[in-house]
Amino acid sequence: MNKSILLGRLTKNPEIKLSQKNNTKVANFTLAVNRKYVAPGEERKADFINIVAYSKLAEFVEKYLKQGLQICVCGRIQTRTYEDNNGQKRYITEIIAEEIDFADSFKKLEPDESMLNSSIPTNDNSTQTENIDDSVLASDDLPF
Repeated sequence: MNKSILLGRLTKNPEIKLSQKNNTKVANFTLAVNRKYVAPGEERKADFINIVAYSKLAEFVEKYLKQGLQICVCGRIQTRTYEDNNGQKRYITEIIAEEIDFADSFKKLEPDESMLNSSIPTNDNSTQTENIDDSVLASDDLPF
C-alpha cells in the first residue's frame, strides 16, 4: 500500500501548467511539514515536500490554494528519474495528490460563499463535499 497523509502550509502559490501529452491541467506546489520532535534549545524543523495534482484536483488547487494556507494532502509517493543537461541521472520524489482538505480555521481564511459549500474533486472522479454550518462559523467558543 502506498498512502501518505501530510499536514502543512504552502510555501508559495501553486504553479499551474498544462501537460504536454494530453493538455491536462497540472498543479505543482511545495508543502512545509513540521517535524514532530524538537531538540531542546533548537527551533522546530520542517520538511519541504513537493506535491503534484492533476485534472480537476489541479483546477481546485488553482482556484482555492495560496501561499501560507494550511492544508491536508492525501496521496501516494512517486519517484521518477530524468537526465539533466550534463547527462547526470536525477531522481525526484513527490506526492501525487488524491485528496486535499482545508486545515486552517475559517476565521483566518475569511472565505467567500463559494468556499463554504465547495466540493473537493479527486483524481478518481469521486468528490468529497464540505458542508459548513454558518452557526458554527460564527461561534467564538469552539474548542479548537
